[in-house]
Amino acid sequence: MPRRPVVLFAAACAVIALALGLITMVVVKGREQSAQIAAETGTGQPTVGGPFTLTNQDGQVVDQSILEDKWTLVFFGFTYCPDYCPTTLGVLNAVQERMGDKAKDLQIVFVSIDPERDTPKLLKDYLSSDGFPDGVIGLTGTPEQTAQVAKAYRAFYQKVGEGEGYTMNHSLTVYLMGPDGQFRSAVAHDLGPDKTAKLIERAMERG
Repeated sequence: MPRRPVVLFAAACAVIALALGLITMVVVKGREQSAQIAAETGTGQPTVGGPFTLTNQDGQVVDQSILEDKWTLVFFGFTYCPDYCPTTLGVLNAVQERMGDKAKDLQIVFVSIDPERDTPKLLKDYLSSDGFPDGVIGLTGTPEQTAQVAKAYRAFYQKVGEGEGYTMNHSLTVYLMGPDGQFRSAVAHDLGPDKTAKLIERAMERG
């Protein structure tokens, strides 16, 4: 065989071997990551949720036990939020209406990521606004308590600006937790009331 074709053939073999090696590495890494996530929860789902201590809108100190024996939607926001928070709460109100009697087994927990301003009284006034869901549990706490619960739920938040006019950037995911207090599903903020209600009902059927 002439030398040039031999060289080209060898080079082609090397490229194929490298490609196969990279594919194998990606597959192995993917399996390792999947195994790690599965080991965290035993269900193949990422770890979301955990112990917390906060104060509700009635001034009572509560912990993660408020999630027990009820399906719960956990949502992070703040009362000065101009758009996403009131919009999401409005959608959750529509979800309650679409679920009918099944909504009796569902509670909504609103966790403030603005502990500097969101006092229990302010939360109570805010969550009693027309168009918001009935019976929302509002939670606030110290900056340290807020950071702890946000970390447990992998919720991002960040203060933007200085002085009284500052605002907060934050993640928009709503977390569906089961009656055992364990994470079931992430609910996109823009999923809409119909699809959100169906997602929750399917989760309830599975238990």
